Parts: sequence; C-alpha cells; structure tokens
Amino acid sequence: MSATALIVIDMLSTYDHPDAELLLPSVRVALPHITALIERARRSDVEVIYVNDNFGRWRSHHDELLEAALSGPHADLVDPVRPDDASLFVVKARHSIFYQTPLEYLLSQHGIDTIVLCGQVTEQCVLYSALDAHIRHLHVTVPEDACAHIHGDLAEAALRMMERNMGARIGRAADETIF
Repeated sequence: MSATALIVIDMLSTYDHPDAELLLPSVRVALPHITALIERARRSDVEVIYVNDNFGRWRSHHDELLEAALSGPHADLVDPVRPDDASLFVVKARHSIFYQTPLEYLLSQHGIDTIVLCGQVTEQCVLYSALDAHIRHLHVTVPEDACAHIHGDLAEAALRMMERNMGARIGRAADETIF
C-alpha cells in the first residue's frame, strides 16, 4: 500500500526568535496556500501530520504548544492552520522532522511513501527534512508557495537543491496532482 501525507512544519509558532521579523512577511504570503493545502488534504482523506518545534518545553504536549502560539502576538498566523482532531502530531527539537522523532515509524505504519512538505522555513527545516526523507527513500513534493522563508535567495537555492540533488518535486499548492 502506498499513500501520501501532508506534513505541516513548525507552523504553531510564537514567532519569538531572532529571525521572526524577516520571516513574518513570507509567512503571511504562504499562509493562504498552506491553509488551502490542509483543507484539500482533509477533504481528500490525506493524512495531515504536524511536526513542530517544542520551543524547549520538554514537558509540554501539542495542546500546550498550540495554546502558547495562539496566545502570542501572531495568533492570526496560527489559528487558520490549527490541527483538527484527526491530525497527527509529532514534536521535534531540531531542524529535521525525522531527527530523533517517531515520524519514520509513523509513516511506515500508515503505508506512507510520499510526503508533501509545507510550512517554515524553506532554507532550514524544509530543506533538511527533504534530505532526510530522500535518504529514507520517500518521495517528496514541496509546493514552494506553501513554504515561508527568512532569506529569499537561500530559499530559491534550497528549492533547487531539493529538486536537483534529492529528486523532490517542486510545485505549487494549487496543483491538483499534489495529492
């Protein structure tokens, strides 16, 4: 059995970090595309998996992370992409969605061999996650308009690297063949 999952990376954020001011404009542009992808995935019975930083809160769970993000000054960027009751949630501590997380096992248990990556940050977490997916022989799609970046030039380079070096399919969120 093969299936596709939408992976939403680090969108439950308080935006309380040094690069936040550079990131926020890109998040605002990407947000409608991310929201549309999540809605399409849910309508199509595609697994939606949130993989999110834990902000160094090692005792917290996803509800606490969501609550912290929603009570912050940028709740308007979090509320539209909040997980629903059917969404899966994995907490990560580093850039890659796979590094010391149960995600690989979860994907295997659900028969998922293709992942669609959206969220933030293109030139960091999305790039490193695409590489780790590639070495795990997963198919990767990255809708570039559904990924936010800090530095546009690095994001463009990261997308080219994902496509060329990792065989990732780079597309747009509205592409009907994503799922």
